Amino acid sequence: MPAQVLIVDDERNIQVMLSLALRGEPLVVDTASGGREALEKIAAQPVDLVLMDVRMPDLDGLTVLRRARETRPGLPVVIMSGHGTFDTVREAFKLGAVDYLEKPIEKEKLLVAVRNALSRQSLERENAELRREVGGQEMLGSGPAMRRLLEVVRRAAPSEGRVLITGENGTGKELVARALHQGSRRAAGPFVKLNCAAVPAELIESELFGHERGAFTGAVAARRGRFEQADGGTLFLDEVGDMPPAMQAKLLRVLQEGEFERVGGSATQRVDVRVVAASNKDLSAEVKAGRFREDLFYRLNVVPIHAPPLRERREDVPTLAERFLAEACARNGRRPLTFAREGLAALLRHDYPGNVRELRNVVERLAILADGPELSAEAVAGALPGAPQARADRYRGGRGFHEQVEDAEREIILGALAAHGDNISETARALGLERSHLYKKMRALGLRRGEEAAAPGGDGG
Repeated sequence: MPAQVLIVDDERNIQVMLSLALRGEPLVVDTASGGREALEKIAAQPVDLVLMDVRMPDLDGLTVLRRARETRPGLPVVIMSGHGTFDTVREAFKLGAVDYLEKPIEKEKLLVAVRNALSRQSLERENAELRREVGGQEMLGSGPAMRRLLEVVRRAAPSEGRVLITGENGTGKELVARALHQGSRRAAGPFVKLNCAAVPAELIESELFGHERGAFTGAVAARRGRFEQADGGTLFLDEVGDMPPAMQAKLLRVLQEGEFERVGGSATQRVDVRVVAASNKDLSAEVKAGRFREDLFYRLNVVPIHAPPLRERREDVPTLAERFLAEACARNGRRPLTFAREGLAALLRHDYPGNVRELRNVVERLAILADGPELSAEAVAGALPGAPQARADRYRGGRGFHEQVEDAEREIILGALAAHGDNISETARALGLERSHLYKKMRALGLRRGEEAAAPGGDGG
């Protein structure tokens, strides 16, 4: 079906000129001579794109843009003006305009703007449809990498095949797992997760399979494990690459036979569970190194899905940042803030080793500390990790050398924990420390964050 384009301009000759320029395109073109007429047509008939002048006698284009976006949030609007100032253009983009054309308008520029706007709207519609199918409303983004991910999830979700999700910390592997569950026939059943890296080796068998009363010291009552809790649904094993070798063999048996015994029990438990696993490690390399069972790897890796790092989908940073900013302002009781164009550009230049989780933290910091109402490039640069700081600012008068060294160590450890999702093993590896040494250093510095993250059931991925 041809796209419906509405040209809004109070000059009849402009309406005719633009209509003629678009004649060769697969479009249905309509016109309006003012802002009020445009709003009536947008409300009464299907419109896929609006080309709108800024200066009109009844309602100016920015007012029409604001009202149109309130009733049709996804409607693409291209602003046209022969008197455009930087402030007008900036305000138009803040209100949601997708492009700006300066009069007199060249035909080629008009065609490029129209094609780009309609292509973007088509992508957004397809992505919205994909999200509805897989239930992944929080999987934000419309770039090529995100579209590929959504398409794989859409295809894999209805199946019973086991899925192995790979990707760096903070890339949203749990969101992918939840989307797989919500798009499956098991959606009405439970979604149960276990972070294998956050559970001590001596407790992981009980966490997975449960235990009987008296099975070990502290087992004062029988307890169902994650497999039983997930019966009829999905079990998400996060950071499965950190599972101890002995448990890998027991997990393999459950995947092969669908049955197990609780710790300290002899009765066989049978369950119907779809297992989705995730890892930030290259498990094929772990297999070659002898740290992960090859047969278990092939059992888990029926459908491989890779969650791309944020640096490989930078086009999604503005969408994510604006969503996180609105949420952070609401959560912290701040009036709404917006990003200046230069602020978004500063966000786009960062590599985000902590991925989406790091971007969320940066935006939260901005929402809490920035003066606003617009977040400038300087504000963003100051909130990003590794922001430049004057040497004089690093010296804290009145504190001894060793105290200041401890302060620096505390900041380094907290920064590394944030970048690695509070995963103690990954943080220790990144800092070149033994895990026990890192724990010791954290206790000496009065840090408890990592210990809490390492407790059973914590999120390490």
